[in-house]
Amino acid sequence: MSALHRALAQIVGERGVVSGHAARTTYESDGITLLAAVPSAVVLPETTEEVSAVLSWAHANEVNVVPRGAGTGLSGGATAIEGGIVLSTARMTRVLNIDAETRTARVQTGVVNIHVSREAASYGLMFAPDPSSQTACTIGGNIAENSGGPHTLKYGVTTNHVLALRAVLPDGEIVDLGHDTGATNGYDLVGLFVGSEGTFGVATEATLRLVPRAEATRTLLGVFDRVRDASESVSAIIAAGIVPAALEMIDRLVIEAVEAAFGIGLPEDAAAVLLIELDGVEAGLDEDAEQIEALCMAHGAREVRRAKNESERSLLWKARKRAFGAMGRISSTYYTHDCVIPRSRLPEILDVIEDISARQNVKIANVFHAGDGNLHPLILFDDDNPEETERALAAGDEVLEACLAVGGALSGEHGIGAEKREWMSRVFTEADLDAMKRVRHAFNPTGRLNPNKVLPSPSPCFDWPKKPRGGG
Repeated sequence: MSALHRALAQIVGERGVVSGHAARTTYESDGITLLAAVPSAVVLPETTEEVSAVLSWAHANEVNVVPRGAGTGLSGGATAIEGGIVLSTARMTRVLNIDAETRTARVQTGVVNIHVSREAASYGLMFAPDPSSQTACTIGGNIAENSGGPHTLKYGVTTNHVLALRAVLPDGEIVDLGHDTGATNGYDLVGLFVGSEGTFGVATEATLRLVPRAEATRTLLGVFDRVRDASESVSAIIAAGIVPAALEMIDRLVIEAVEAAFGIGLPEDAAAVLLIELDGVEAGLDEDAEQIEALCMAHGAREVRRAKNESERSLLWKARKRAFGAMGRISSTYYTHDCVIPRSRLPEILDVIEDISARQNVKIANVFHAGDGNLHPLILFDDDNPEETERALAAGDEVLEACLAVGGALSGEHGIGAEKREWMSRVFTEADLDAMKRVRHAFNPTGRLNPNKVLPSPSPCFDWPKKPRGGG
């Protein structure tokens, strides 16, 4: 037994430490497995106090710590690229309180996203952020990445639904940020902490804002023979003053994968489909749905289907929520990007992505949040072929370049992590980056909590990637 194992076991017990090499390999990456590094140890605390004790010991012994939720992230943020300890919140899974009167939930941050809504359902409430991985991802990971999801268009991202946090700073100090009422006295430290990607501290408990479940929904599927027609329909819907709860695009390659995996009944000969959902009070929904149908048909839709019941609605959402997992049907590996562009530039950028795909000779599938311009191009390749891997990564760089050229942002919800940190200097000035470094230093002065993430390093110690390691 190593000295590191013994020290951690004294804090969390033997069952709370993973130290065998094979077991630690399970934690070598998050969802972007092109970037992998086996941690020195993995620790699974169950309370805030145990998290504090682990961080206090690591601080005193100058050991790096990388926080981790479910490992579903897609930017290398939970990868221990410099070794050290991975601190997993996987055993911090208690829903501490649901308060129907104040519409809040107090939870440990290892709680799986969808479990919050299940606990709140009997009160007619739900937790709105719904990443595609919501059946696996945790509240702590959502907080770290400021996650969104298909219903972000109407309900906003994670930061709009976090009222207060209990967090442990890198030296082990426990702090309470915000207030359960959502009131902010002084600086909005909750807003600062959400989206900090595990570089400020480890959130252990959160007070979440819950919202009422919609009285009614209307879910539509627009079928298009041209991707450009589908993307132009997106702009037309928003320009008409309609704000759907969700407005998602799925292209032919994704349809092919979903149908091979689940046989949902999507039209495999379509170039793209739009999944559009309206929710709210019953009155007026049918009129909005009819207007959306007319707009889609006016912009080249072949047909617009409407879910007749909850079963049909769930089937359509299954096609969207499980699209990423279904891609294994058509490719051994894929690399998922996450960038945001002005919605009006969608037709142009999708044309550019098609050109990049042809030039780099790699397939690129698209499934994304069309309503807010948050793209998720899936670059398909064979990770056993180094030359093809390089072309896939080159295609990803070209996609980012194209998005930035039209005024886009590096990430909408996957974060910067290790994947895009060297791109930050392409978007921000030295003064901007210096201000960010000063803020991080206030929380994390030694830089040992999730090192080499988010901000660029003058001399990167880890090349991205050194070796192909599988799909995203």
